[in-house]
Amino acid sequence: MKSILKSSISLIAAISVLGIATLPAAAQQHQLSRDTVLVSPDGDILDYVPNDGSVRWTRDNRGRSVLVDSWGEVIATAMPADSYFARGDDYRPRRDRYRPVRGYDETNPEYFPPAPGSDYGDDVTTGSVPEMREALPGDIERQQLPDADFGGSQAMPEFNDNDDMAALPADPNQEFVPGPKFAPATALGKMSSNEVTALQVFLDREGFSPGVIDGKKGSNVTKAIEAWQNATGDTLDPNNTEDILERLRLSGGMAFTTYEITAADAAGPYVASIPEDYAHKAALPHLSFTSTTEMLAEKFHMDEAYLKEINPGVDFTIPGTIVKVVDIGKPKTGKVAKILADKGRKQVLAYDANGTLIAAYPASIGSADTPSPSGTVTVERIALNPGYTYNPKINFKQGSNDKVLTLQPGPNGPVGTVWIALSKPTYGIHGTPEPSKIGKTQSHGCIRLTNWDATELAKMTSAGVTVEFVD
Repeated sequence: MKSILKSSISLIAAISVLGIATLPAAAQQHQLSRDTVLVSPDGDILDYVPNDGSVRWTRDNRGRSVLVDSWGEVIATAMPADSYFARGDDYRPRRDRYRPVRGYDETNPEYFPPAPGSDYGDDVTTGSVPEMREALPGDIERQQLPDADFGGSQAMPEFNDNDDMAALPADPNQEFVPGPKFAPATALGKMSSNEVTALQVFLDREGFSPGVIDGKKGSNVTKAIEAWQNATGDTLDPNNTEDILERLRLSGGMAFTTYEITAADAAGPYVASIPEDYAHKAALPHLSFTSTTEMLAEKFHMDEAYLKEINPGVDFTIPGTIVKVVDIGKPKTGKVAKILADKGRKQVLAYDANGTLIAAYPASIGSADTPSPSGTVTVERIALNPGYTYNPKINFKQGSNDKVLTLQPGPNGPVGTVWIALSKPTYGIHGTPEPSKIGKTQSHGCIRLTNWDATELAKMTSAGVTVEFVD
């Protein structure tokens, strides 16, 4: 009994240190019968349940009541006392397939993770994620991208895997325009993957994007912190986990939640793969996602590999499967009056009419061979889910293609799900089929964002907004 009490006290202390948010009272009121015990994943009896809202009740997909923390991790499972005390050493892995299986590492395909349920009660919000192609504001139109958007008489540079949409080379005599200077962010110290994820989710909800959410430290996270501090006048200590969790609570809840894969999610439509050659791309009926995991990763702003990592052993193709994801909350709203494309920071900064910074996104902007211009242009129009016309006479030369090709819309298209056309021919702000490379690779002069960041920016922007390229 002493060891049991010690395990329970340690568990409760660990939960309280995390500063996890308080949930509605209904989530705490869960009556257990007198012949039921709570068994931790290690097999110990949990003899005390905190009532401070730091844990919540749900069900796994076997219908059992389970107690989970705010990371979505199972703390204890309710089971009949006679069943628990009769177990002894009668160990049967198949019976325990939703408990940690002895002898297997979590990366082993035979390992089955805990499967949190979704029945939290009517008064518990688990977060809803708006569809990427929801209705547009009045001044944004869905339409095909005409050839003129990529036109001009000058030949384009060669396109390759690390390049972006081809664009006209910049004027070598262009003026150097320095970008804004931000106070440096506090360096990130030793942090767990969950702690980094919590920080990334908070920044993403605030409209200061860290790019893909992957539980890893990097320059995109640091740039987002610096921009957020500049916009709010506040200081963010990324190493203060308790503070980050409290900020998350106030912005909509903890970083992780669960999502049930629907029949529509599993059905797609998907394509087997996206070819490199544009002629082969043009033969596809759409340039959609290649898998359920790629779709879900984009839906929740996550790195696809990270999504799989936190759901080991899960088959994402089966409807009804409960998966662990991040809770990105609602998209940023507001009206953008000016956009700065900061080539030095590799970041797009969005300002309102009062000159207040309201959003920031990591970006790939130009390259040494084909830099983006300096100076000011304007937004001409915006298209969501655009098609793409390839013309080798006015665009870059891709492979051996010498004919005009029409590529269908889709997130894996050359400009992703968004095209914000600028007044300088061939230049634009757009999405990408490779979100994990944003801020880490170069482009042919255009401004490339993740699809979700480009969509968020597009819905706050309208024709006539100024876009200034700075160094």
